[in-house]
Amino acid sequence: MEEIYPRPCSIAGALTFLGEKWSFLVVRELALGVHRFDKIARNTGAPRDILTTRLRRLEAAGVLEKRRYQERPPRFEYVLTEAGDELRPILLSLAQWGDKWAGPDRVTIWEHDCGAELEVEHTCAACGGAVTGRNVRVKRYVYPATVPG
Repeated sequence: MEEIYPRPCSIAGALTFLGEKWSFLVVRELALGVHRFDKIARNTGAPRDILTTRLRRLEAAGVLEKRRYQERPPRFEYVLTEAGDELRPILLSLAQWGDKWAGPDRVTIWEHDCGAELEVEHTCAACGGAVTGRNVRVKRYVYPATVPG
């Protein structure tokens, strides 16, 4: 009988620690400058036990780091790492998609440094052409040594 292996996929890999709303909402709050547990809990609506678990998971994955800001009693804040910072454009794209497809009204208006209202567009770094998802294809799969291919 032939064994079936899931398709090796970077998306699946990323979703192992970002695959549910609380993780993305934590990253959103950190990206918006909210760093303290109580405010993150308030702004996300996450139950405290779930939030604690997500913060630990994101820290272990290298998306955020925990920093002490007070000695007595010990208090910590959370900040995005370089890996976490690289999630910002993804969050903006997700927000833009949500404004268009997931809700009746736009909730947040984003502004770019240039002063213009932000509309995220993905472009190819090589040619500058728009990336729509319909104009890309897989060039090849690189299977890890642990998955027969």
